[in-house]
Amino acid sequence: MSRPRVVIVGAGFAGYQTARTLSRLTRDKADIVLLNPTDYFLYLPLLPQVAAGVLEPRRVTVSLTGTLPRVRLVLGEADGIDLEARTVHYTDPEGDGGTLSYDRLVLAVGSVNKLLPVPGVAEHAHGFRGLPEALYLRDHVTRQIELAAAADDFKNCSSRCTFVVVGAGYTGTEVAAQGQLFTDQLVRKQPLREGMRPRWLLLDIAPRVLPELDERLSTTADRVLRERGVDVRTGTSVEEATSTGVRLSDGEFVDTRTLVWCVGVRPDPLVAGVGRPMERGRLLVDPYLQVPGHPEVFACGDAAAVPDLEKPGEYTAMTAQHAWRHGKVAGHNVAASFGVGTRRAYRHRDLGFVVDLGGVKAAANPLGIPLSGPLAGVVARGYHLAAMPGNRVRVAADWLLDAVLPRQGVQLGLVRSWSVPLESASPELARVAGGPEQRAPAAGGDGRPADSGAGGSGGSGAARVPRAEASAVRDPGNRPAPDPDALAGRDPDAPGAPAPGRPGGPAAVRPAGGDSARPADAAPGSPASRGPAESVGPGPDEPAAPDPDDPAAPGPVRPVEGES
Repeated sequence: MSRPRVVIVGAGFAGYQTARTLSRLTRDKADIVLLNPTDYFLYLPLLPQVAAGVLEPRRVTVSLTGTLPRVRLVLGEADGIDLEARTVHYTDPEGDGGTLSYDRLVLAVGSVNKLLPVPGVAEHAHGFRGLPEALYLRDHVTRQIELAAAADDFKNCSSRCTFVVVGAGYTGTEVAAQGQLFTDQLVRKQPLREGMRPRWLLLDIAPRVLPELDERLSTTADRVLRERGVDVRTGTSVEEATSTGVRLSDGEFVDTRTLVWCVGVRPDPLVAGVGRPMERGRLLVDPYLQVPGHPEVFACGDAAAVPDLEKPGEYTAMTAQHAWRHGKVAGHNVAASFGVGTRRAYRHRDLGFVVDLGGVKAAANPLGIPLSGPLAGVVARGYHLAAMPGNRVRVAADWLLDAVLPRQGVQLGLVRSWSVPLESASPELARVAGGPEQRAPAAGGDGRPADSGAGGSGGSGAARVPRAEASAVRDPGNRPAPDPDALAGRDPDAPGAPAPGRPGGPAAVRPAGGDSARPADAAPGSPASRGPAESVGPGPDEPAAPDPDDPAAPGPVRPVEGES
């Protein structure tokens, strides 16, 4: 008798935990297949430390094949689900298609950047949800400080060393906190004009930073940011973004070359094509994480609207601790569906949250006990080490080295602005020159493909919807294509510069509209854009046309692209 096949789509917090639990429970009683665009699990809560030069990129990535025994990894992005035929169609990293059949399916595809209808944001801002975006931001910030230090013009210098972060949730707060420390270290080696220092602005329409958390945590974080020199502006939003700056809702125009977009996430558009009932873009499931009418299909993490049994009538938030725990329950219930153990409903109890503010500062409330200062910093880093499924020694070593050695302020130049557009549905992958481009059908007002139907209900269950407006662009031959921008004497890193080989720019179509491989969905600034480390429990950029004096811009640049 053949063994049942379980296909898990996505290896964020929910998908990774599902695979790990199933591997432990089933042993050789099932074939487990994990479909994911990358061969690693990304520990998103530490991504701001990668952008700030504290951690090396590989420290926050955990090998899937190295930590998930008895799980077969298939590299690719799902772009269609056929519930009737029980198949998943995907595209691999070299542009070839494939199909996986299943007896049980777990959808854990996570979420993507939320786009708001603000003029210029899609062209001039960058998100912060993937490793390529963090690497790009680190290079970009380093370059702006270097160019500002060499600038003769005061306005040019001020513009380059002004950094704007939109969204004061977990991601935005940590990016601004870590960023201010990083740039202060850079200018010690490359002093700016007399009386000038790097300036970070943190904006949010909410009345306080970290609006979803306990007010004591919010107050602690706000105090640390202001003492460090971050310009925190609550009740303020961006009305327009341009290549030279942003116009705020109070009418002020801020000259800047950097706009980091951290206002929240929305569920991955793949689930809209499944043809089942939806709740605000998330696939409705029962308390056992099963899709009604299709007991062989499970969904968890940001992609699933899971009933909150502690708060009848509501659904669990898109947060790390929920996604991490969803995965564990999903693993148990999938195993129970073919006779291994018994199924269980999803219930939870909040254990608190931690916010690492860089250096020795943090805000935390483990088990509801509010902490601040160095003690909170110890708790936050201790939690991260405990929650990470790998690389603990390497992370701890990087922290130790950062405490005793200066950071390396160098540009690697591996990721260009057009490689990490804000509207990408695959922030975990950087676009590369010369590859195929996939675009989604026009989106409806709710961010779902226009033909998906208003609630996702009805339909035959056979859905083949492209993953998003632009799955990562890849070269089928795995060779970088010539860069026509460089050949033409243009700056390939200028935001809005068309990606090599594509006259229309990096993407022309994007759905209207969100943080979880930071597991979970979030409204602007919500915990959803965080990984499990931000919740205690088990669980943008170069928005400016290059300056004529910029040595990185050898020739004319066409005007006018897109960190949690």
